[in-house]
Amino acid sequence: MTDFVIEYYSNEGYADLQTLNLMKNYANLLRKPLTLGMFVPVDSSGNILKEPKNYDSWKSLEHNRKKANEDTPEESLNEYKLYQKAKRKCIFEGFKLAYNGYSVVRIEASYNPAIELSFTKNDLLPQTFTDVESLLQFDEIYLNNTGLKKIGINK
Repeated sequence: MTDFVIEYYSNEGYADLQTLNLMKNYANLLRKPLTLGMFVPVDSSGNILKEPKNYDSWKSLEHNRKKANEDTPEESLNEYKLYQKAKRKCIFEGFKLAYNGYSVVRIEASYNPAIELSFTKNDLLPQTFTDVESLLQFDEIYLNNTGLKKIGINK
């Protein structure tokens, strides 16, 4: 499917450009290699970030819903903004940490614990699935607003 869409988009000049652009964006998303940061918030080293205390209350305030400003000197406030920025990079909805061991991190979908992915800690690569397209074997995996925007669908 991905090869067809990308090749079709490249050679077809008279088709509906908006539809072709959505198909191309979707195909490119399906080809992306999986990373832990697509599912749960991680820092720049790939370590899972814990949700700060009272994060839901903090983000519900109007001025905190805007993009994270990294120039804040207060360390506790930076923790919230760092988490917020990392959470915005996730493209899949509803995943949570199930196990964080010495060599493996396992996450699962909060809406279906049977949907489980494992990543090795030394290289942060998935153990079973390689790219987004390989996740299509699951009946229910949901893109969040960030993922939908990558395709070109704005909510």
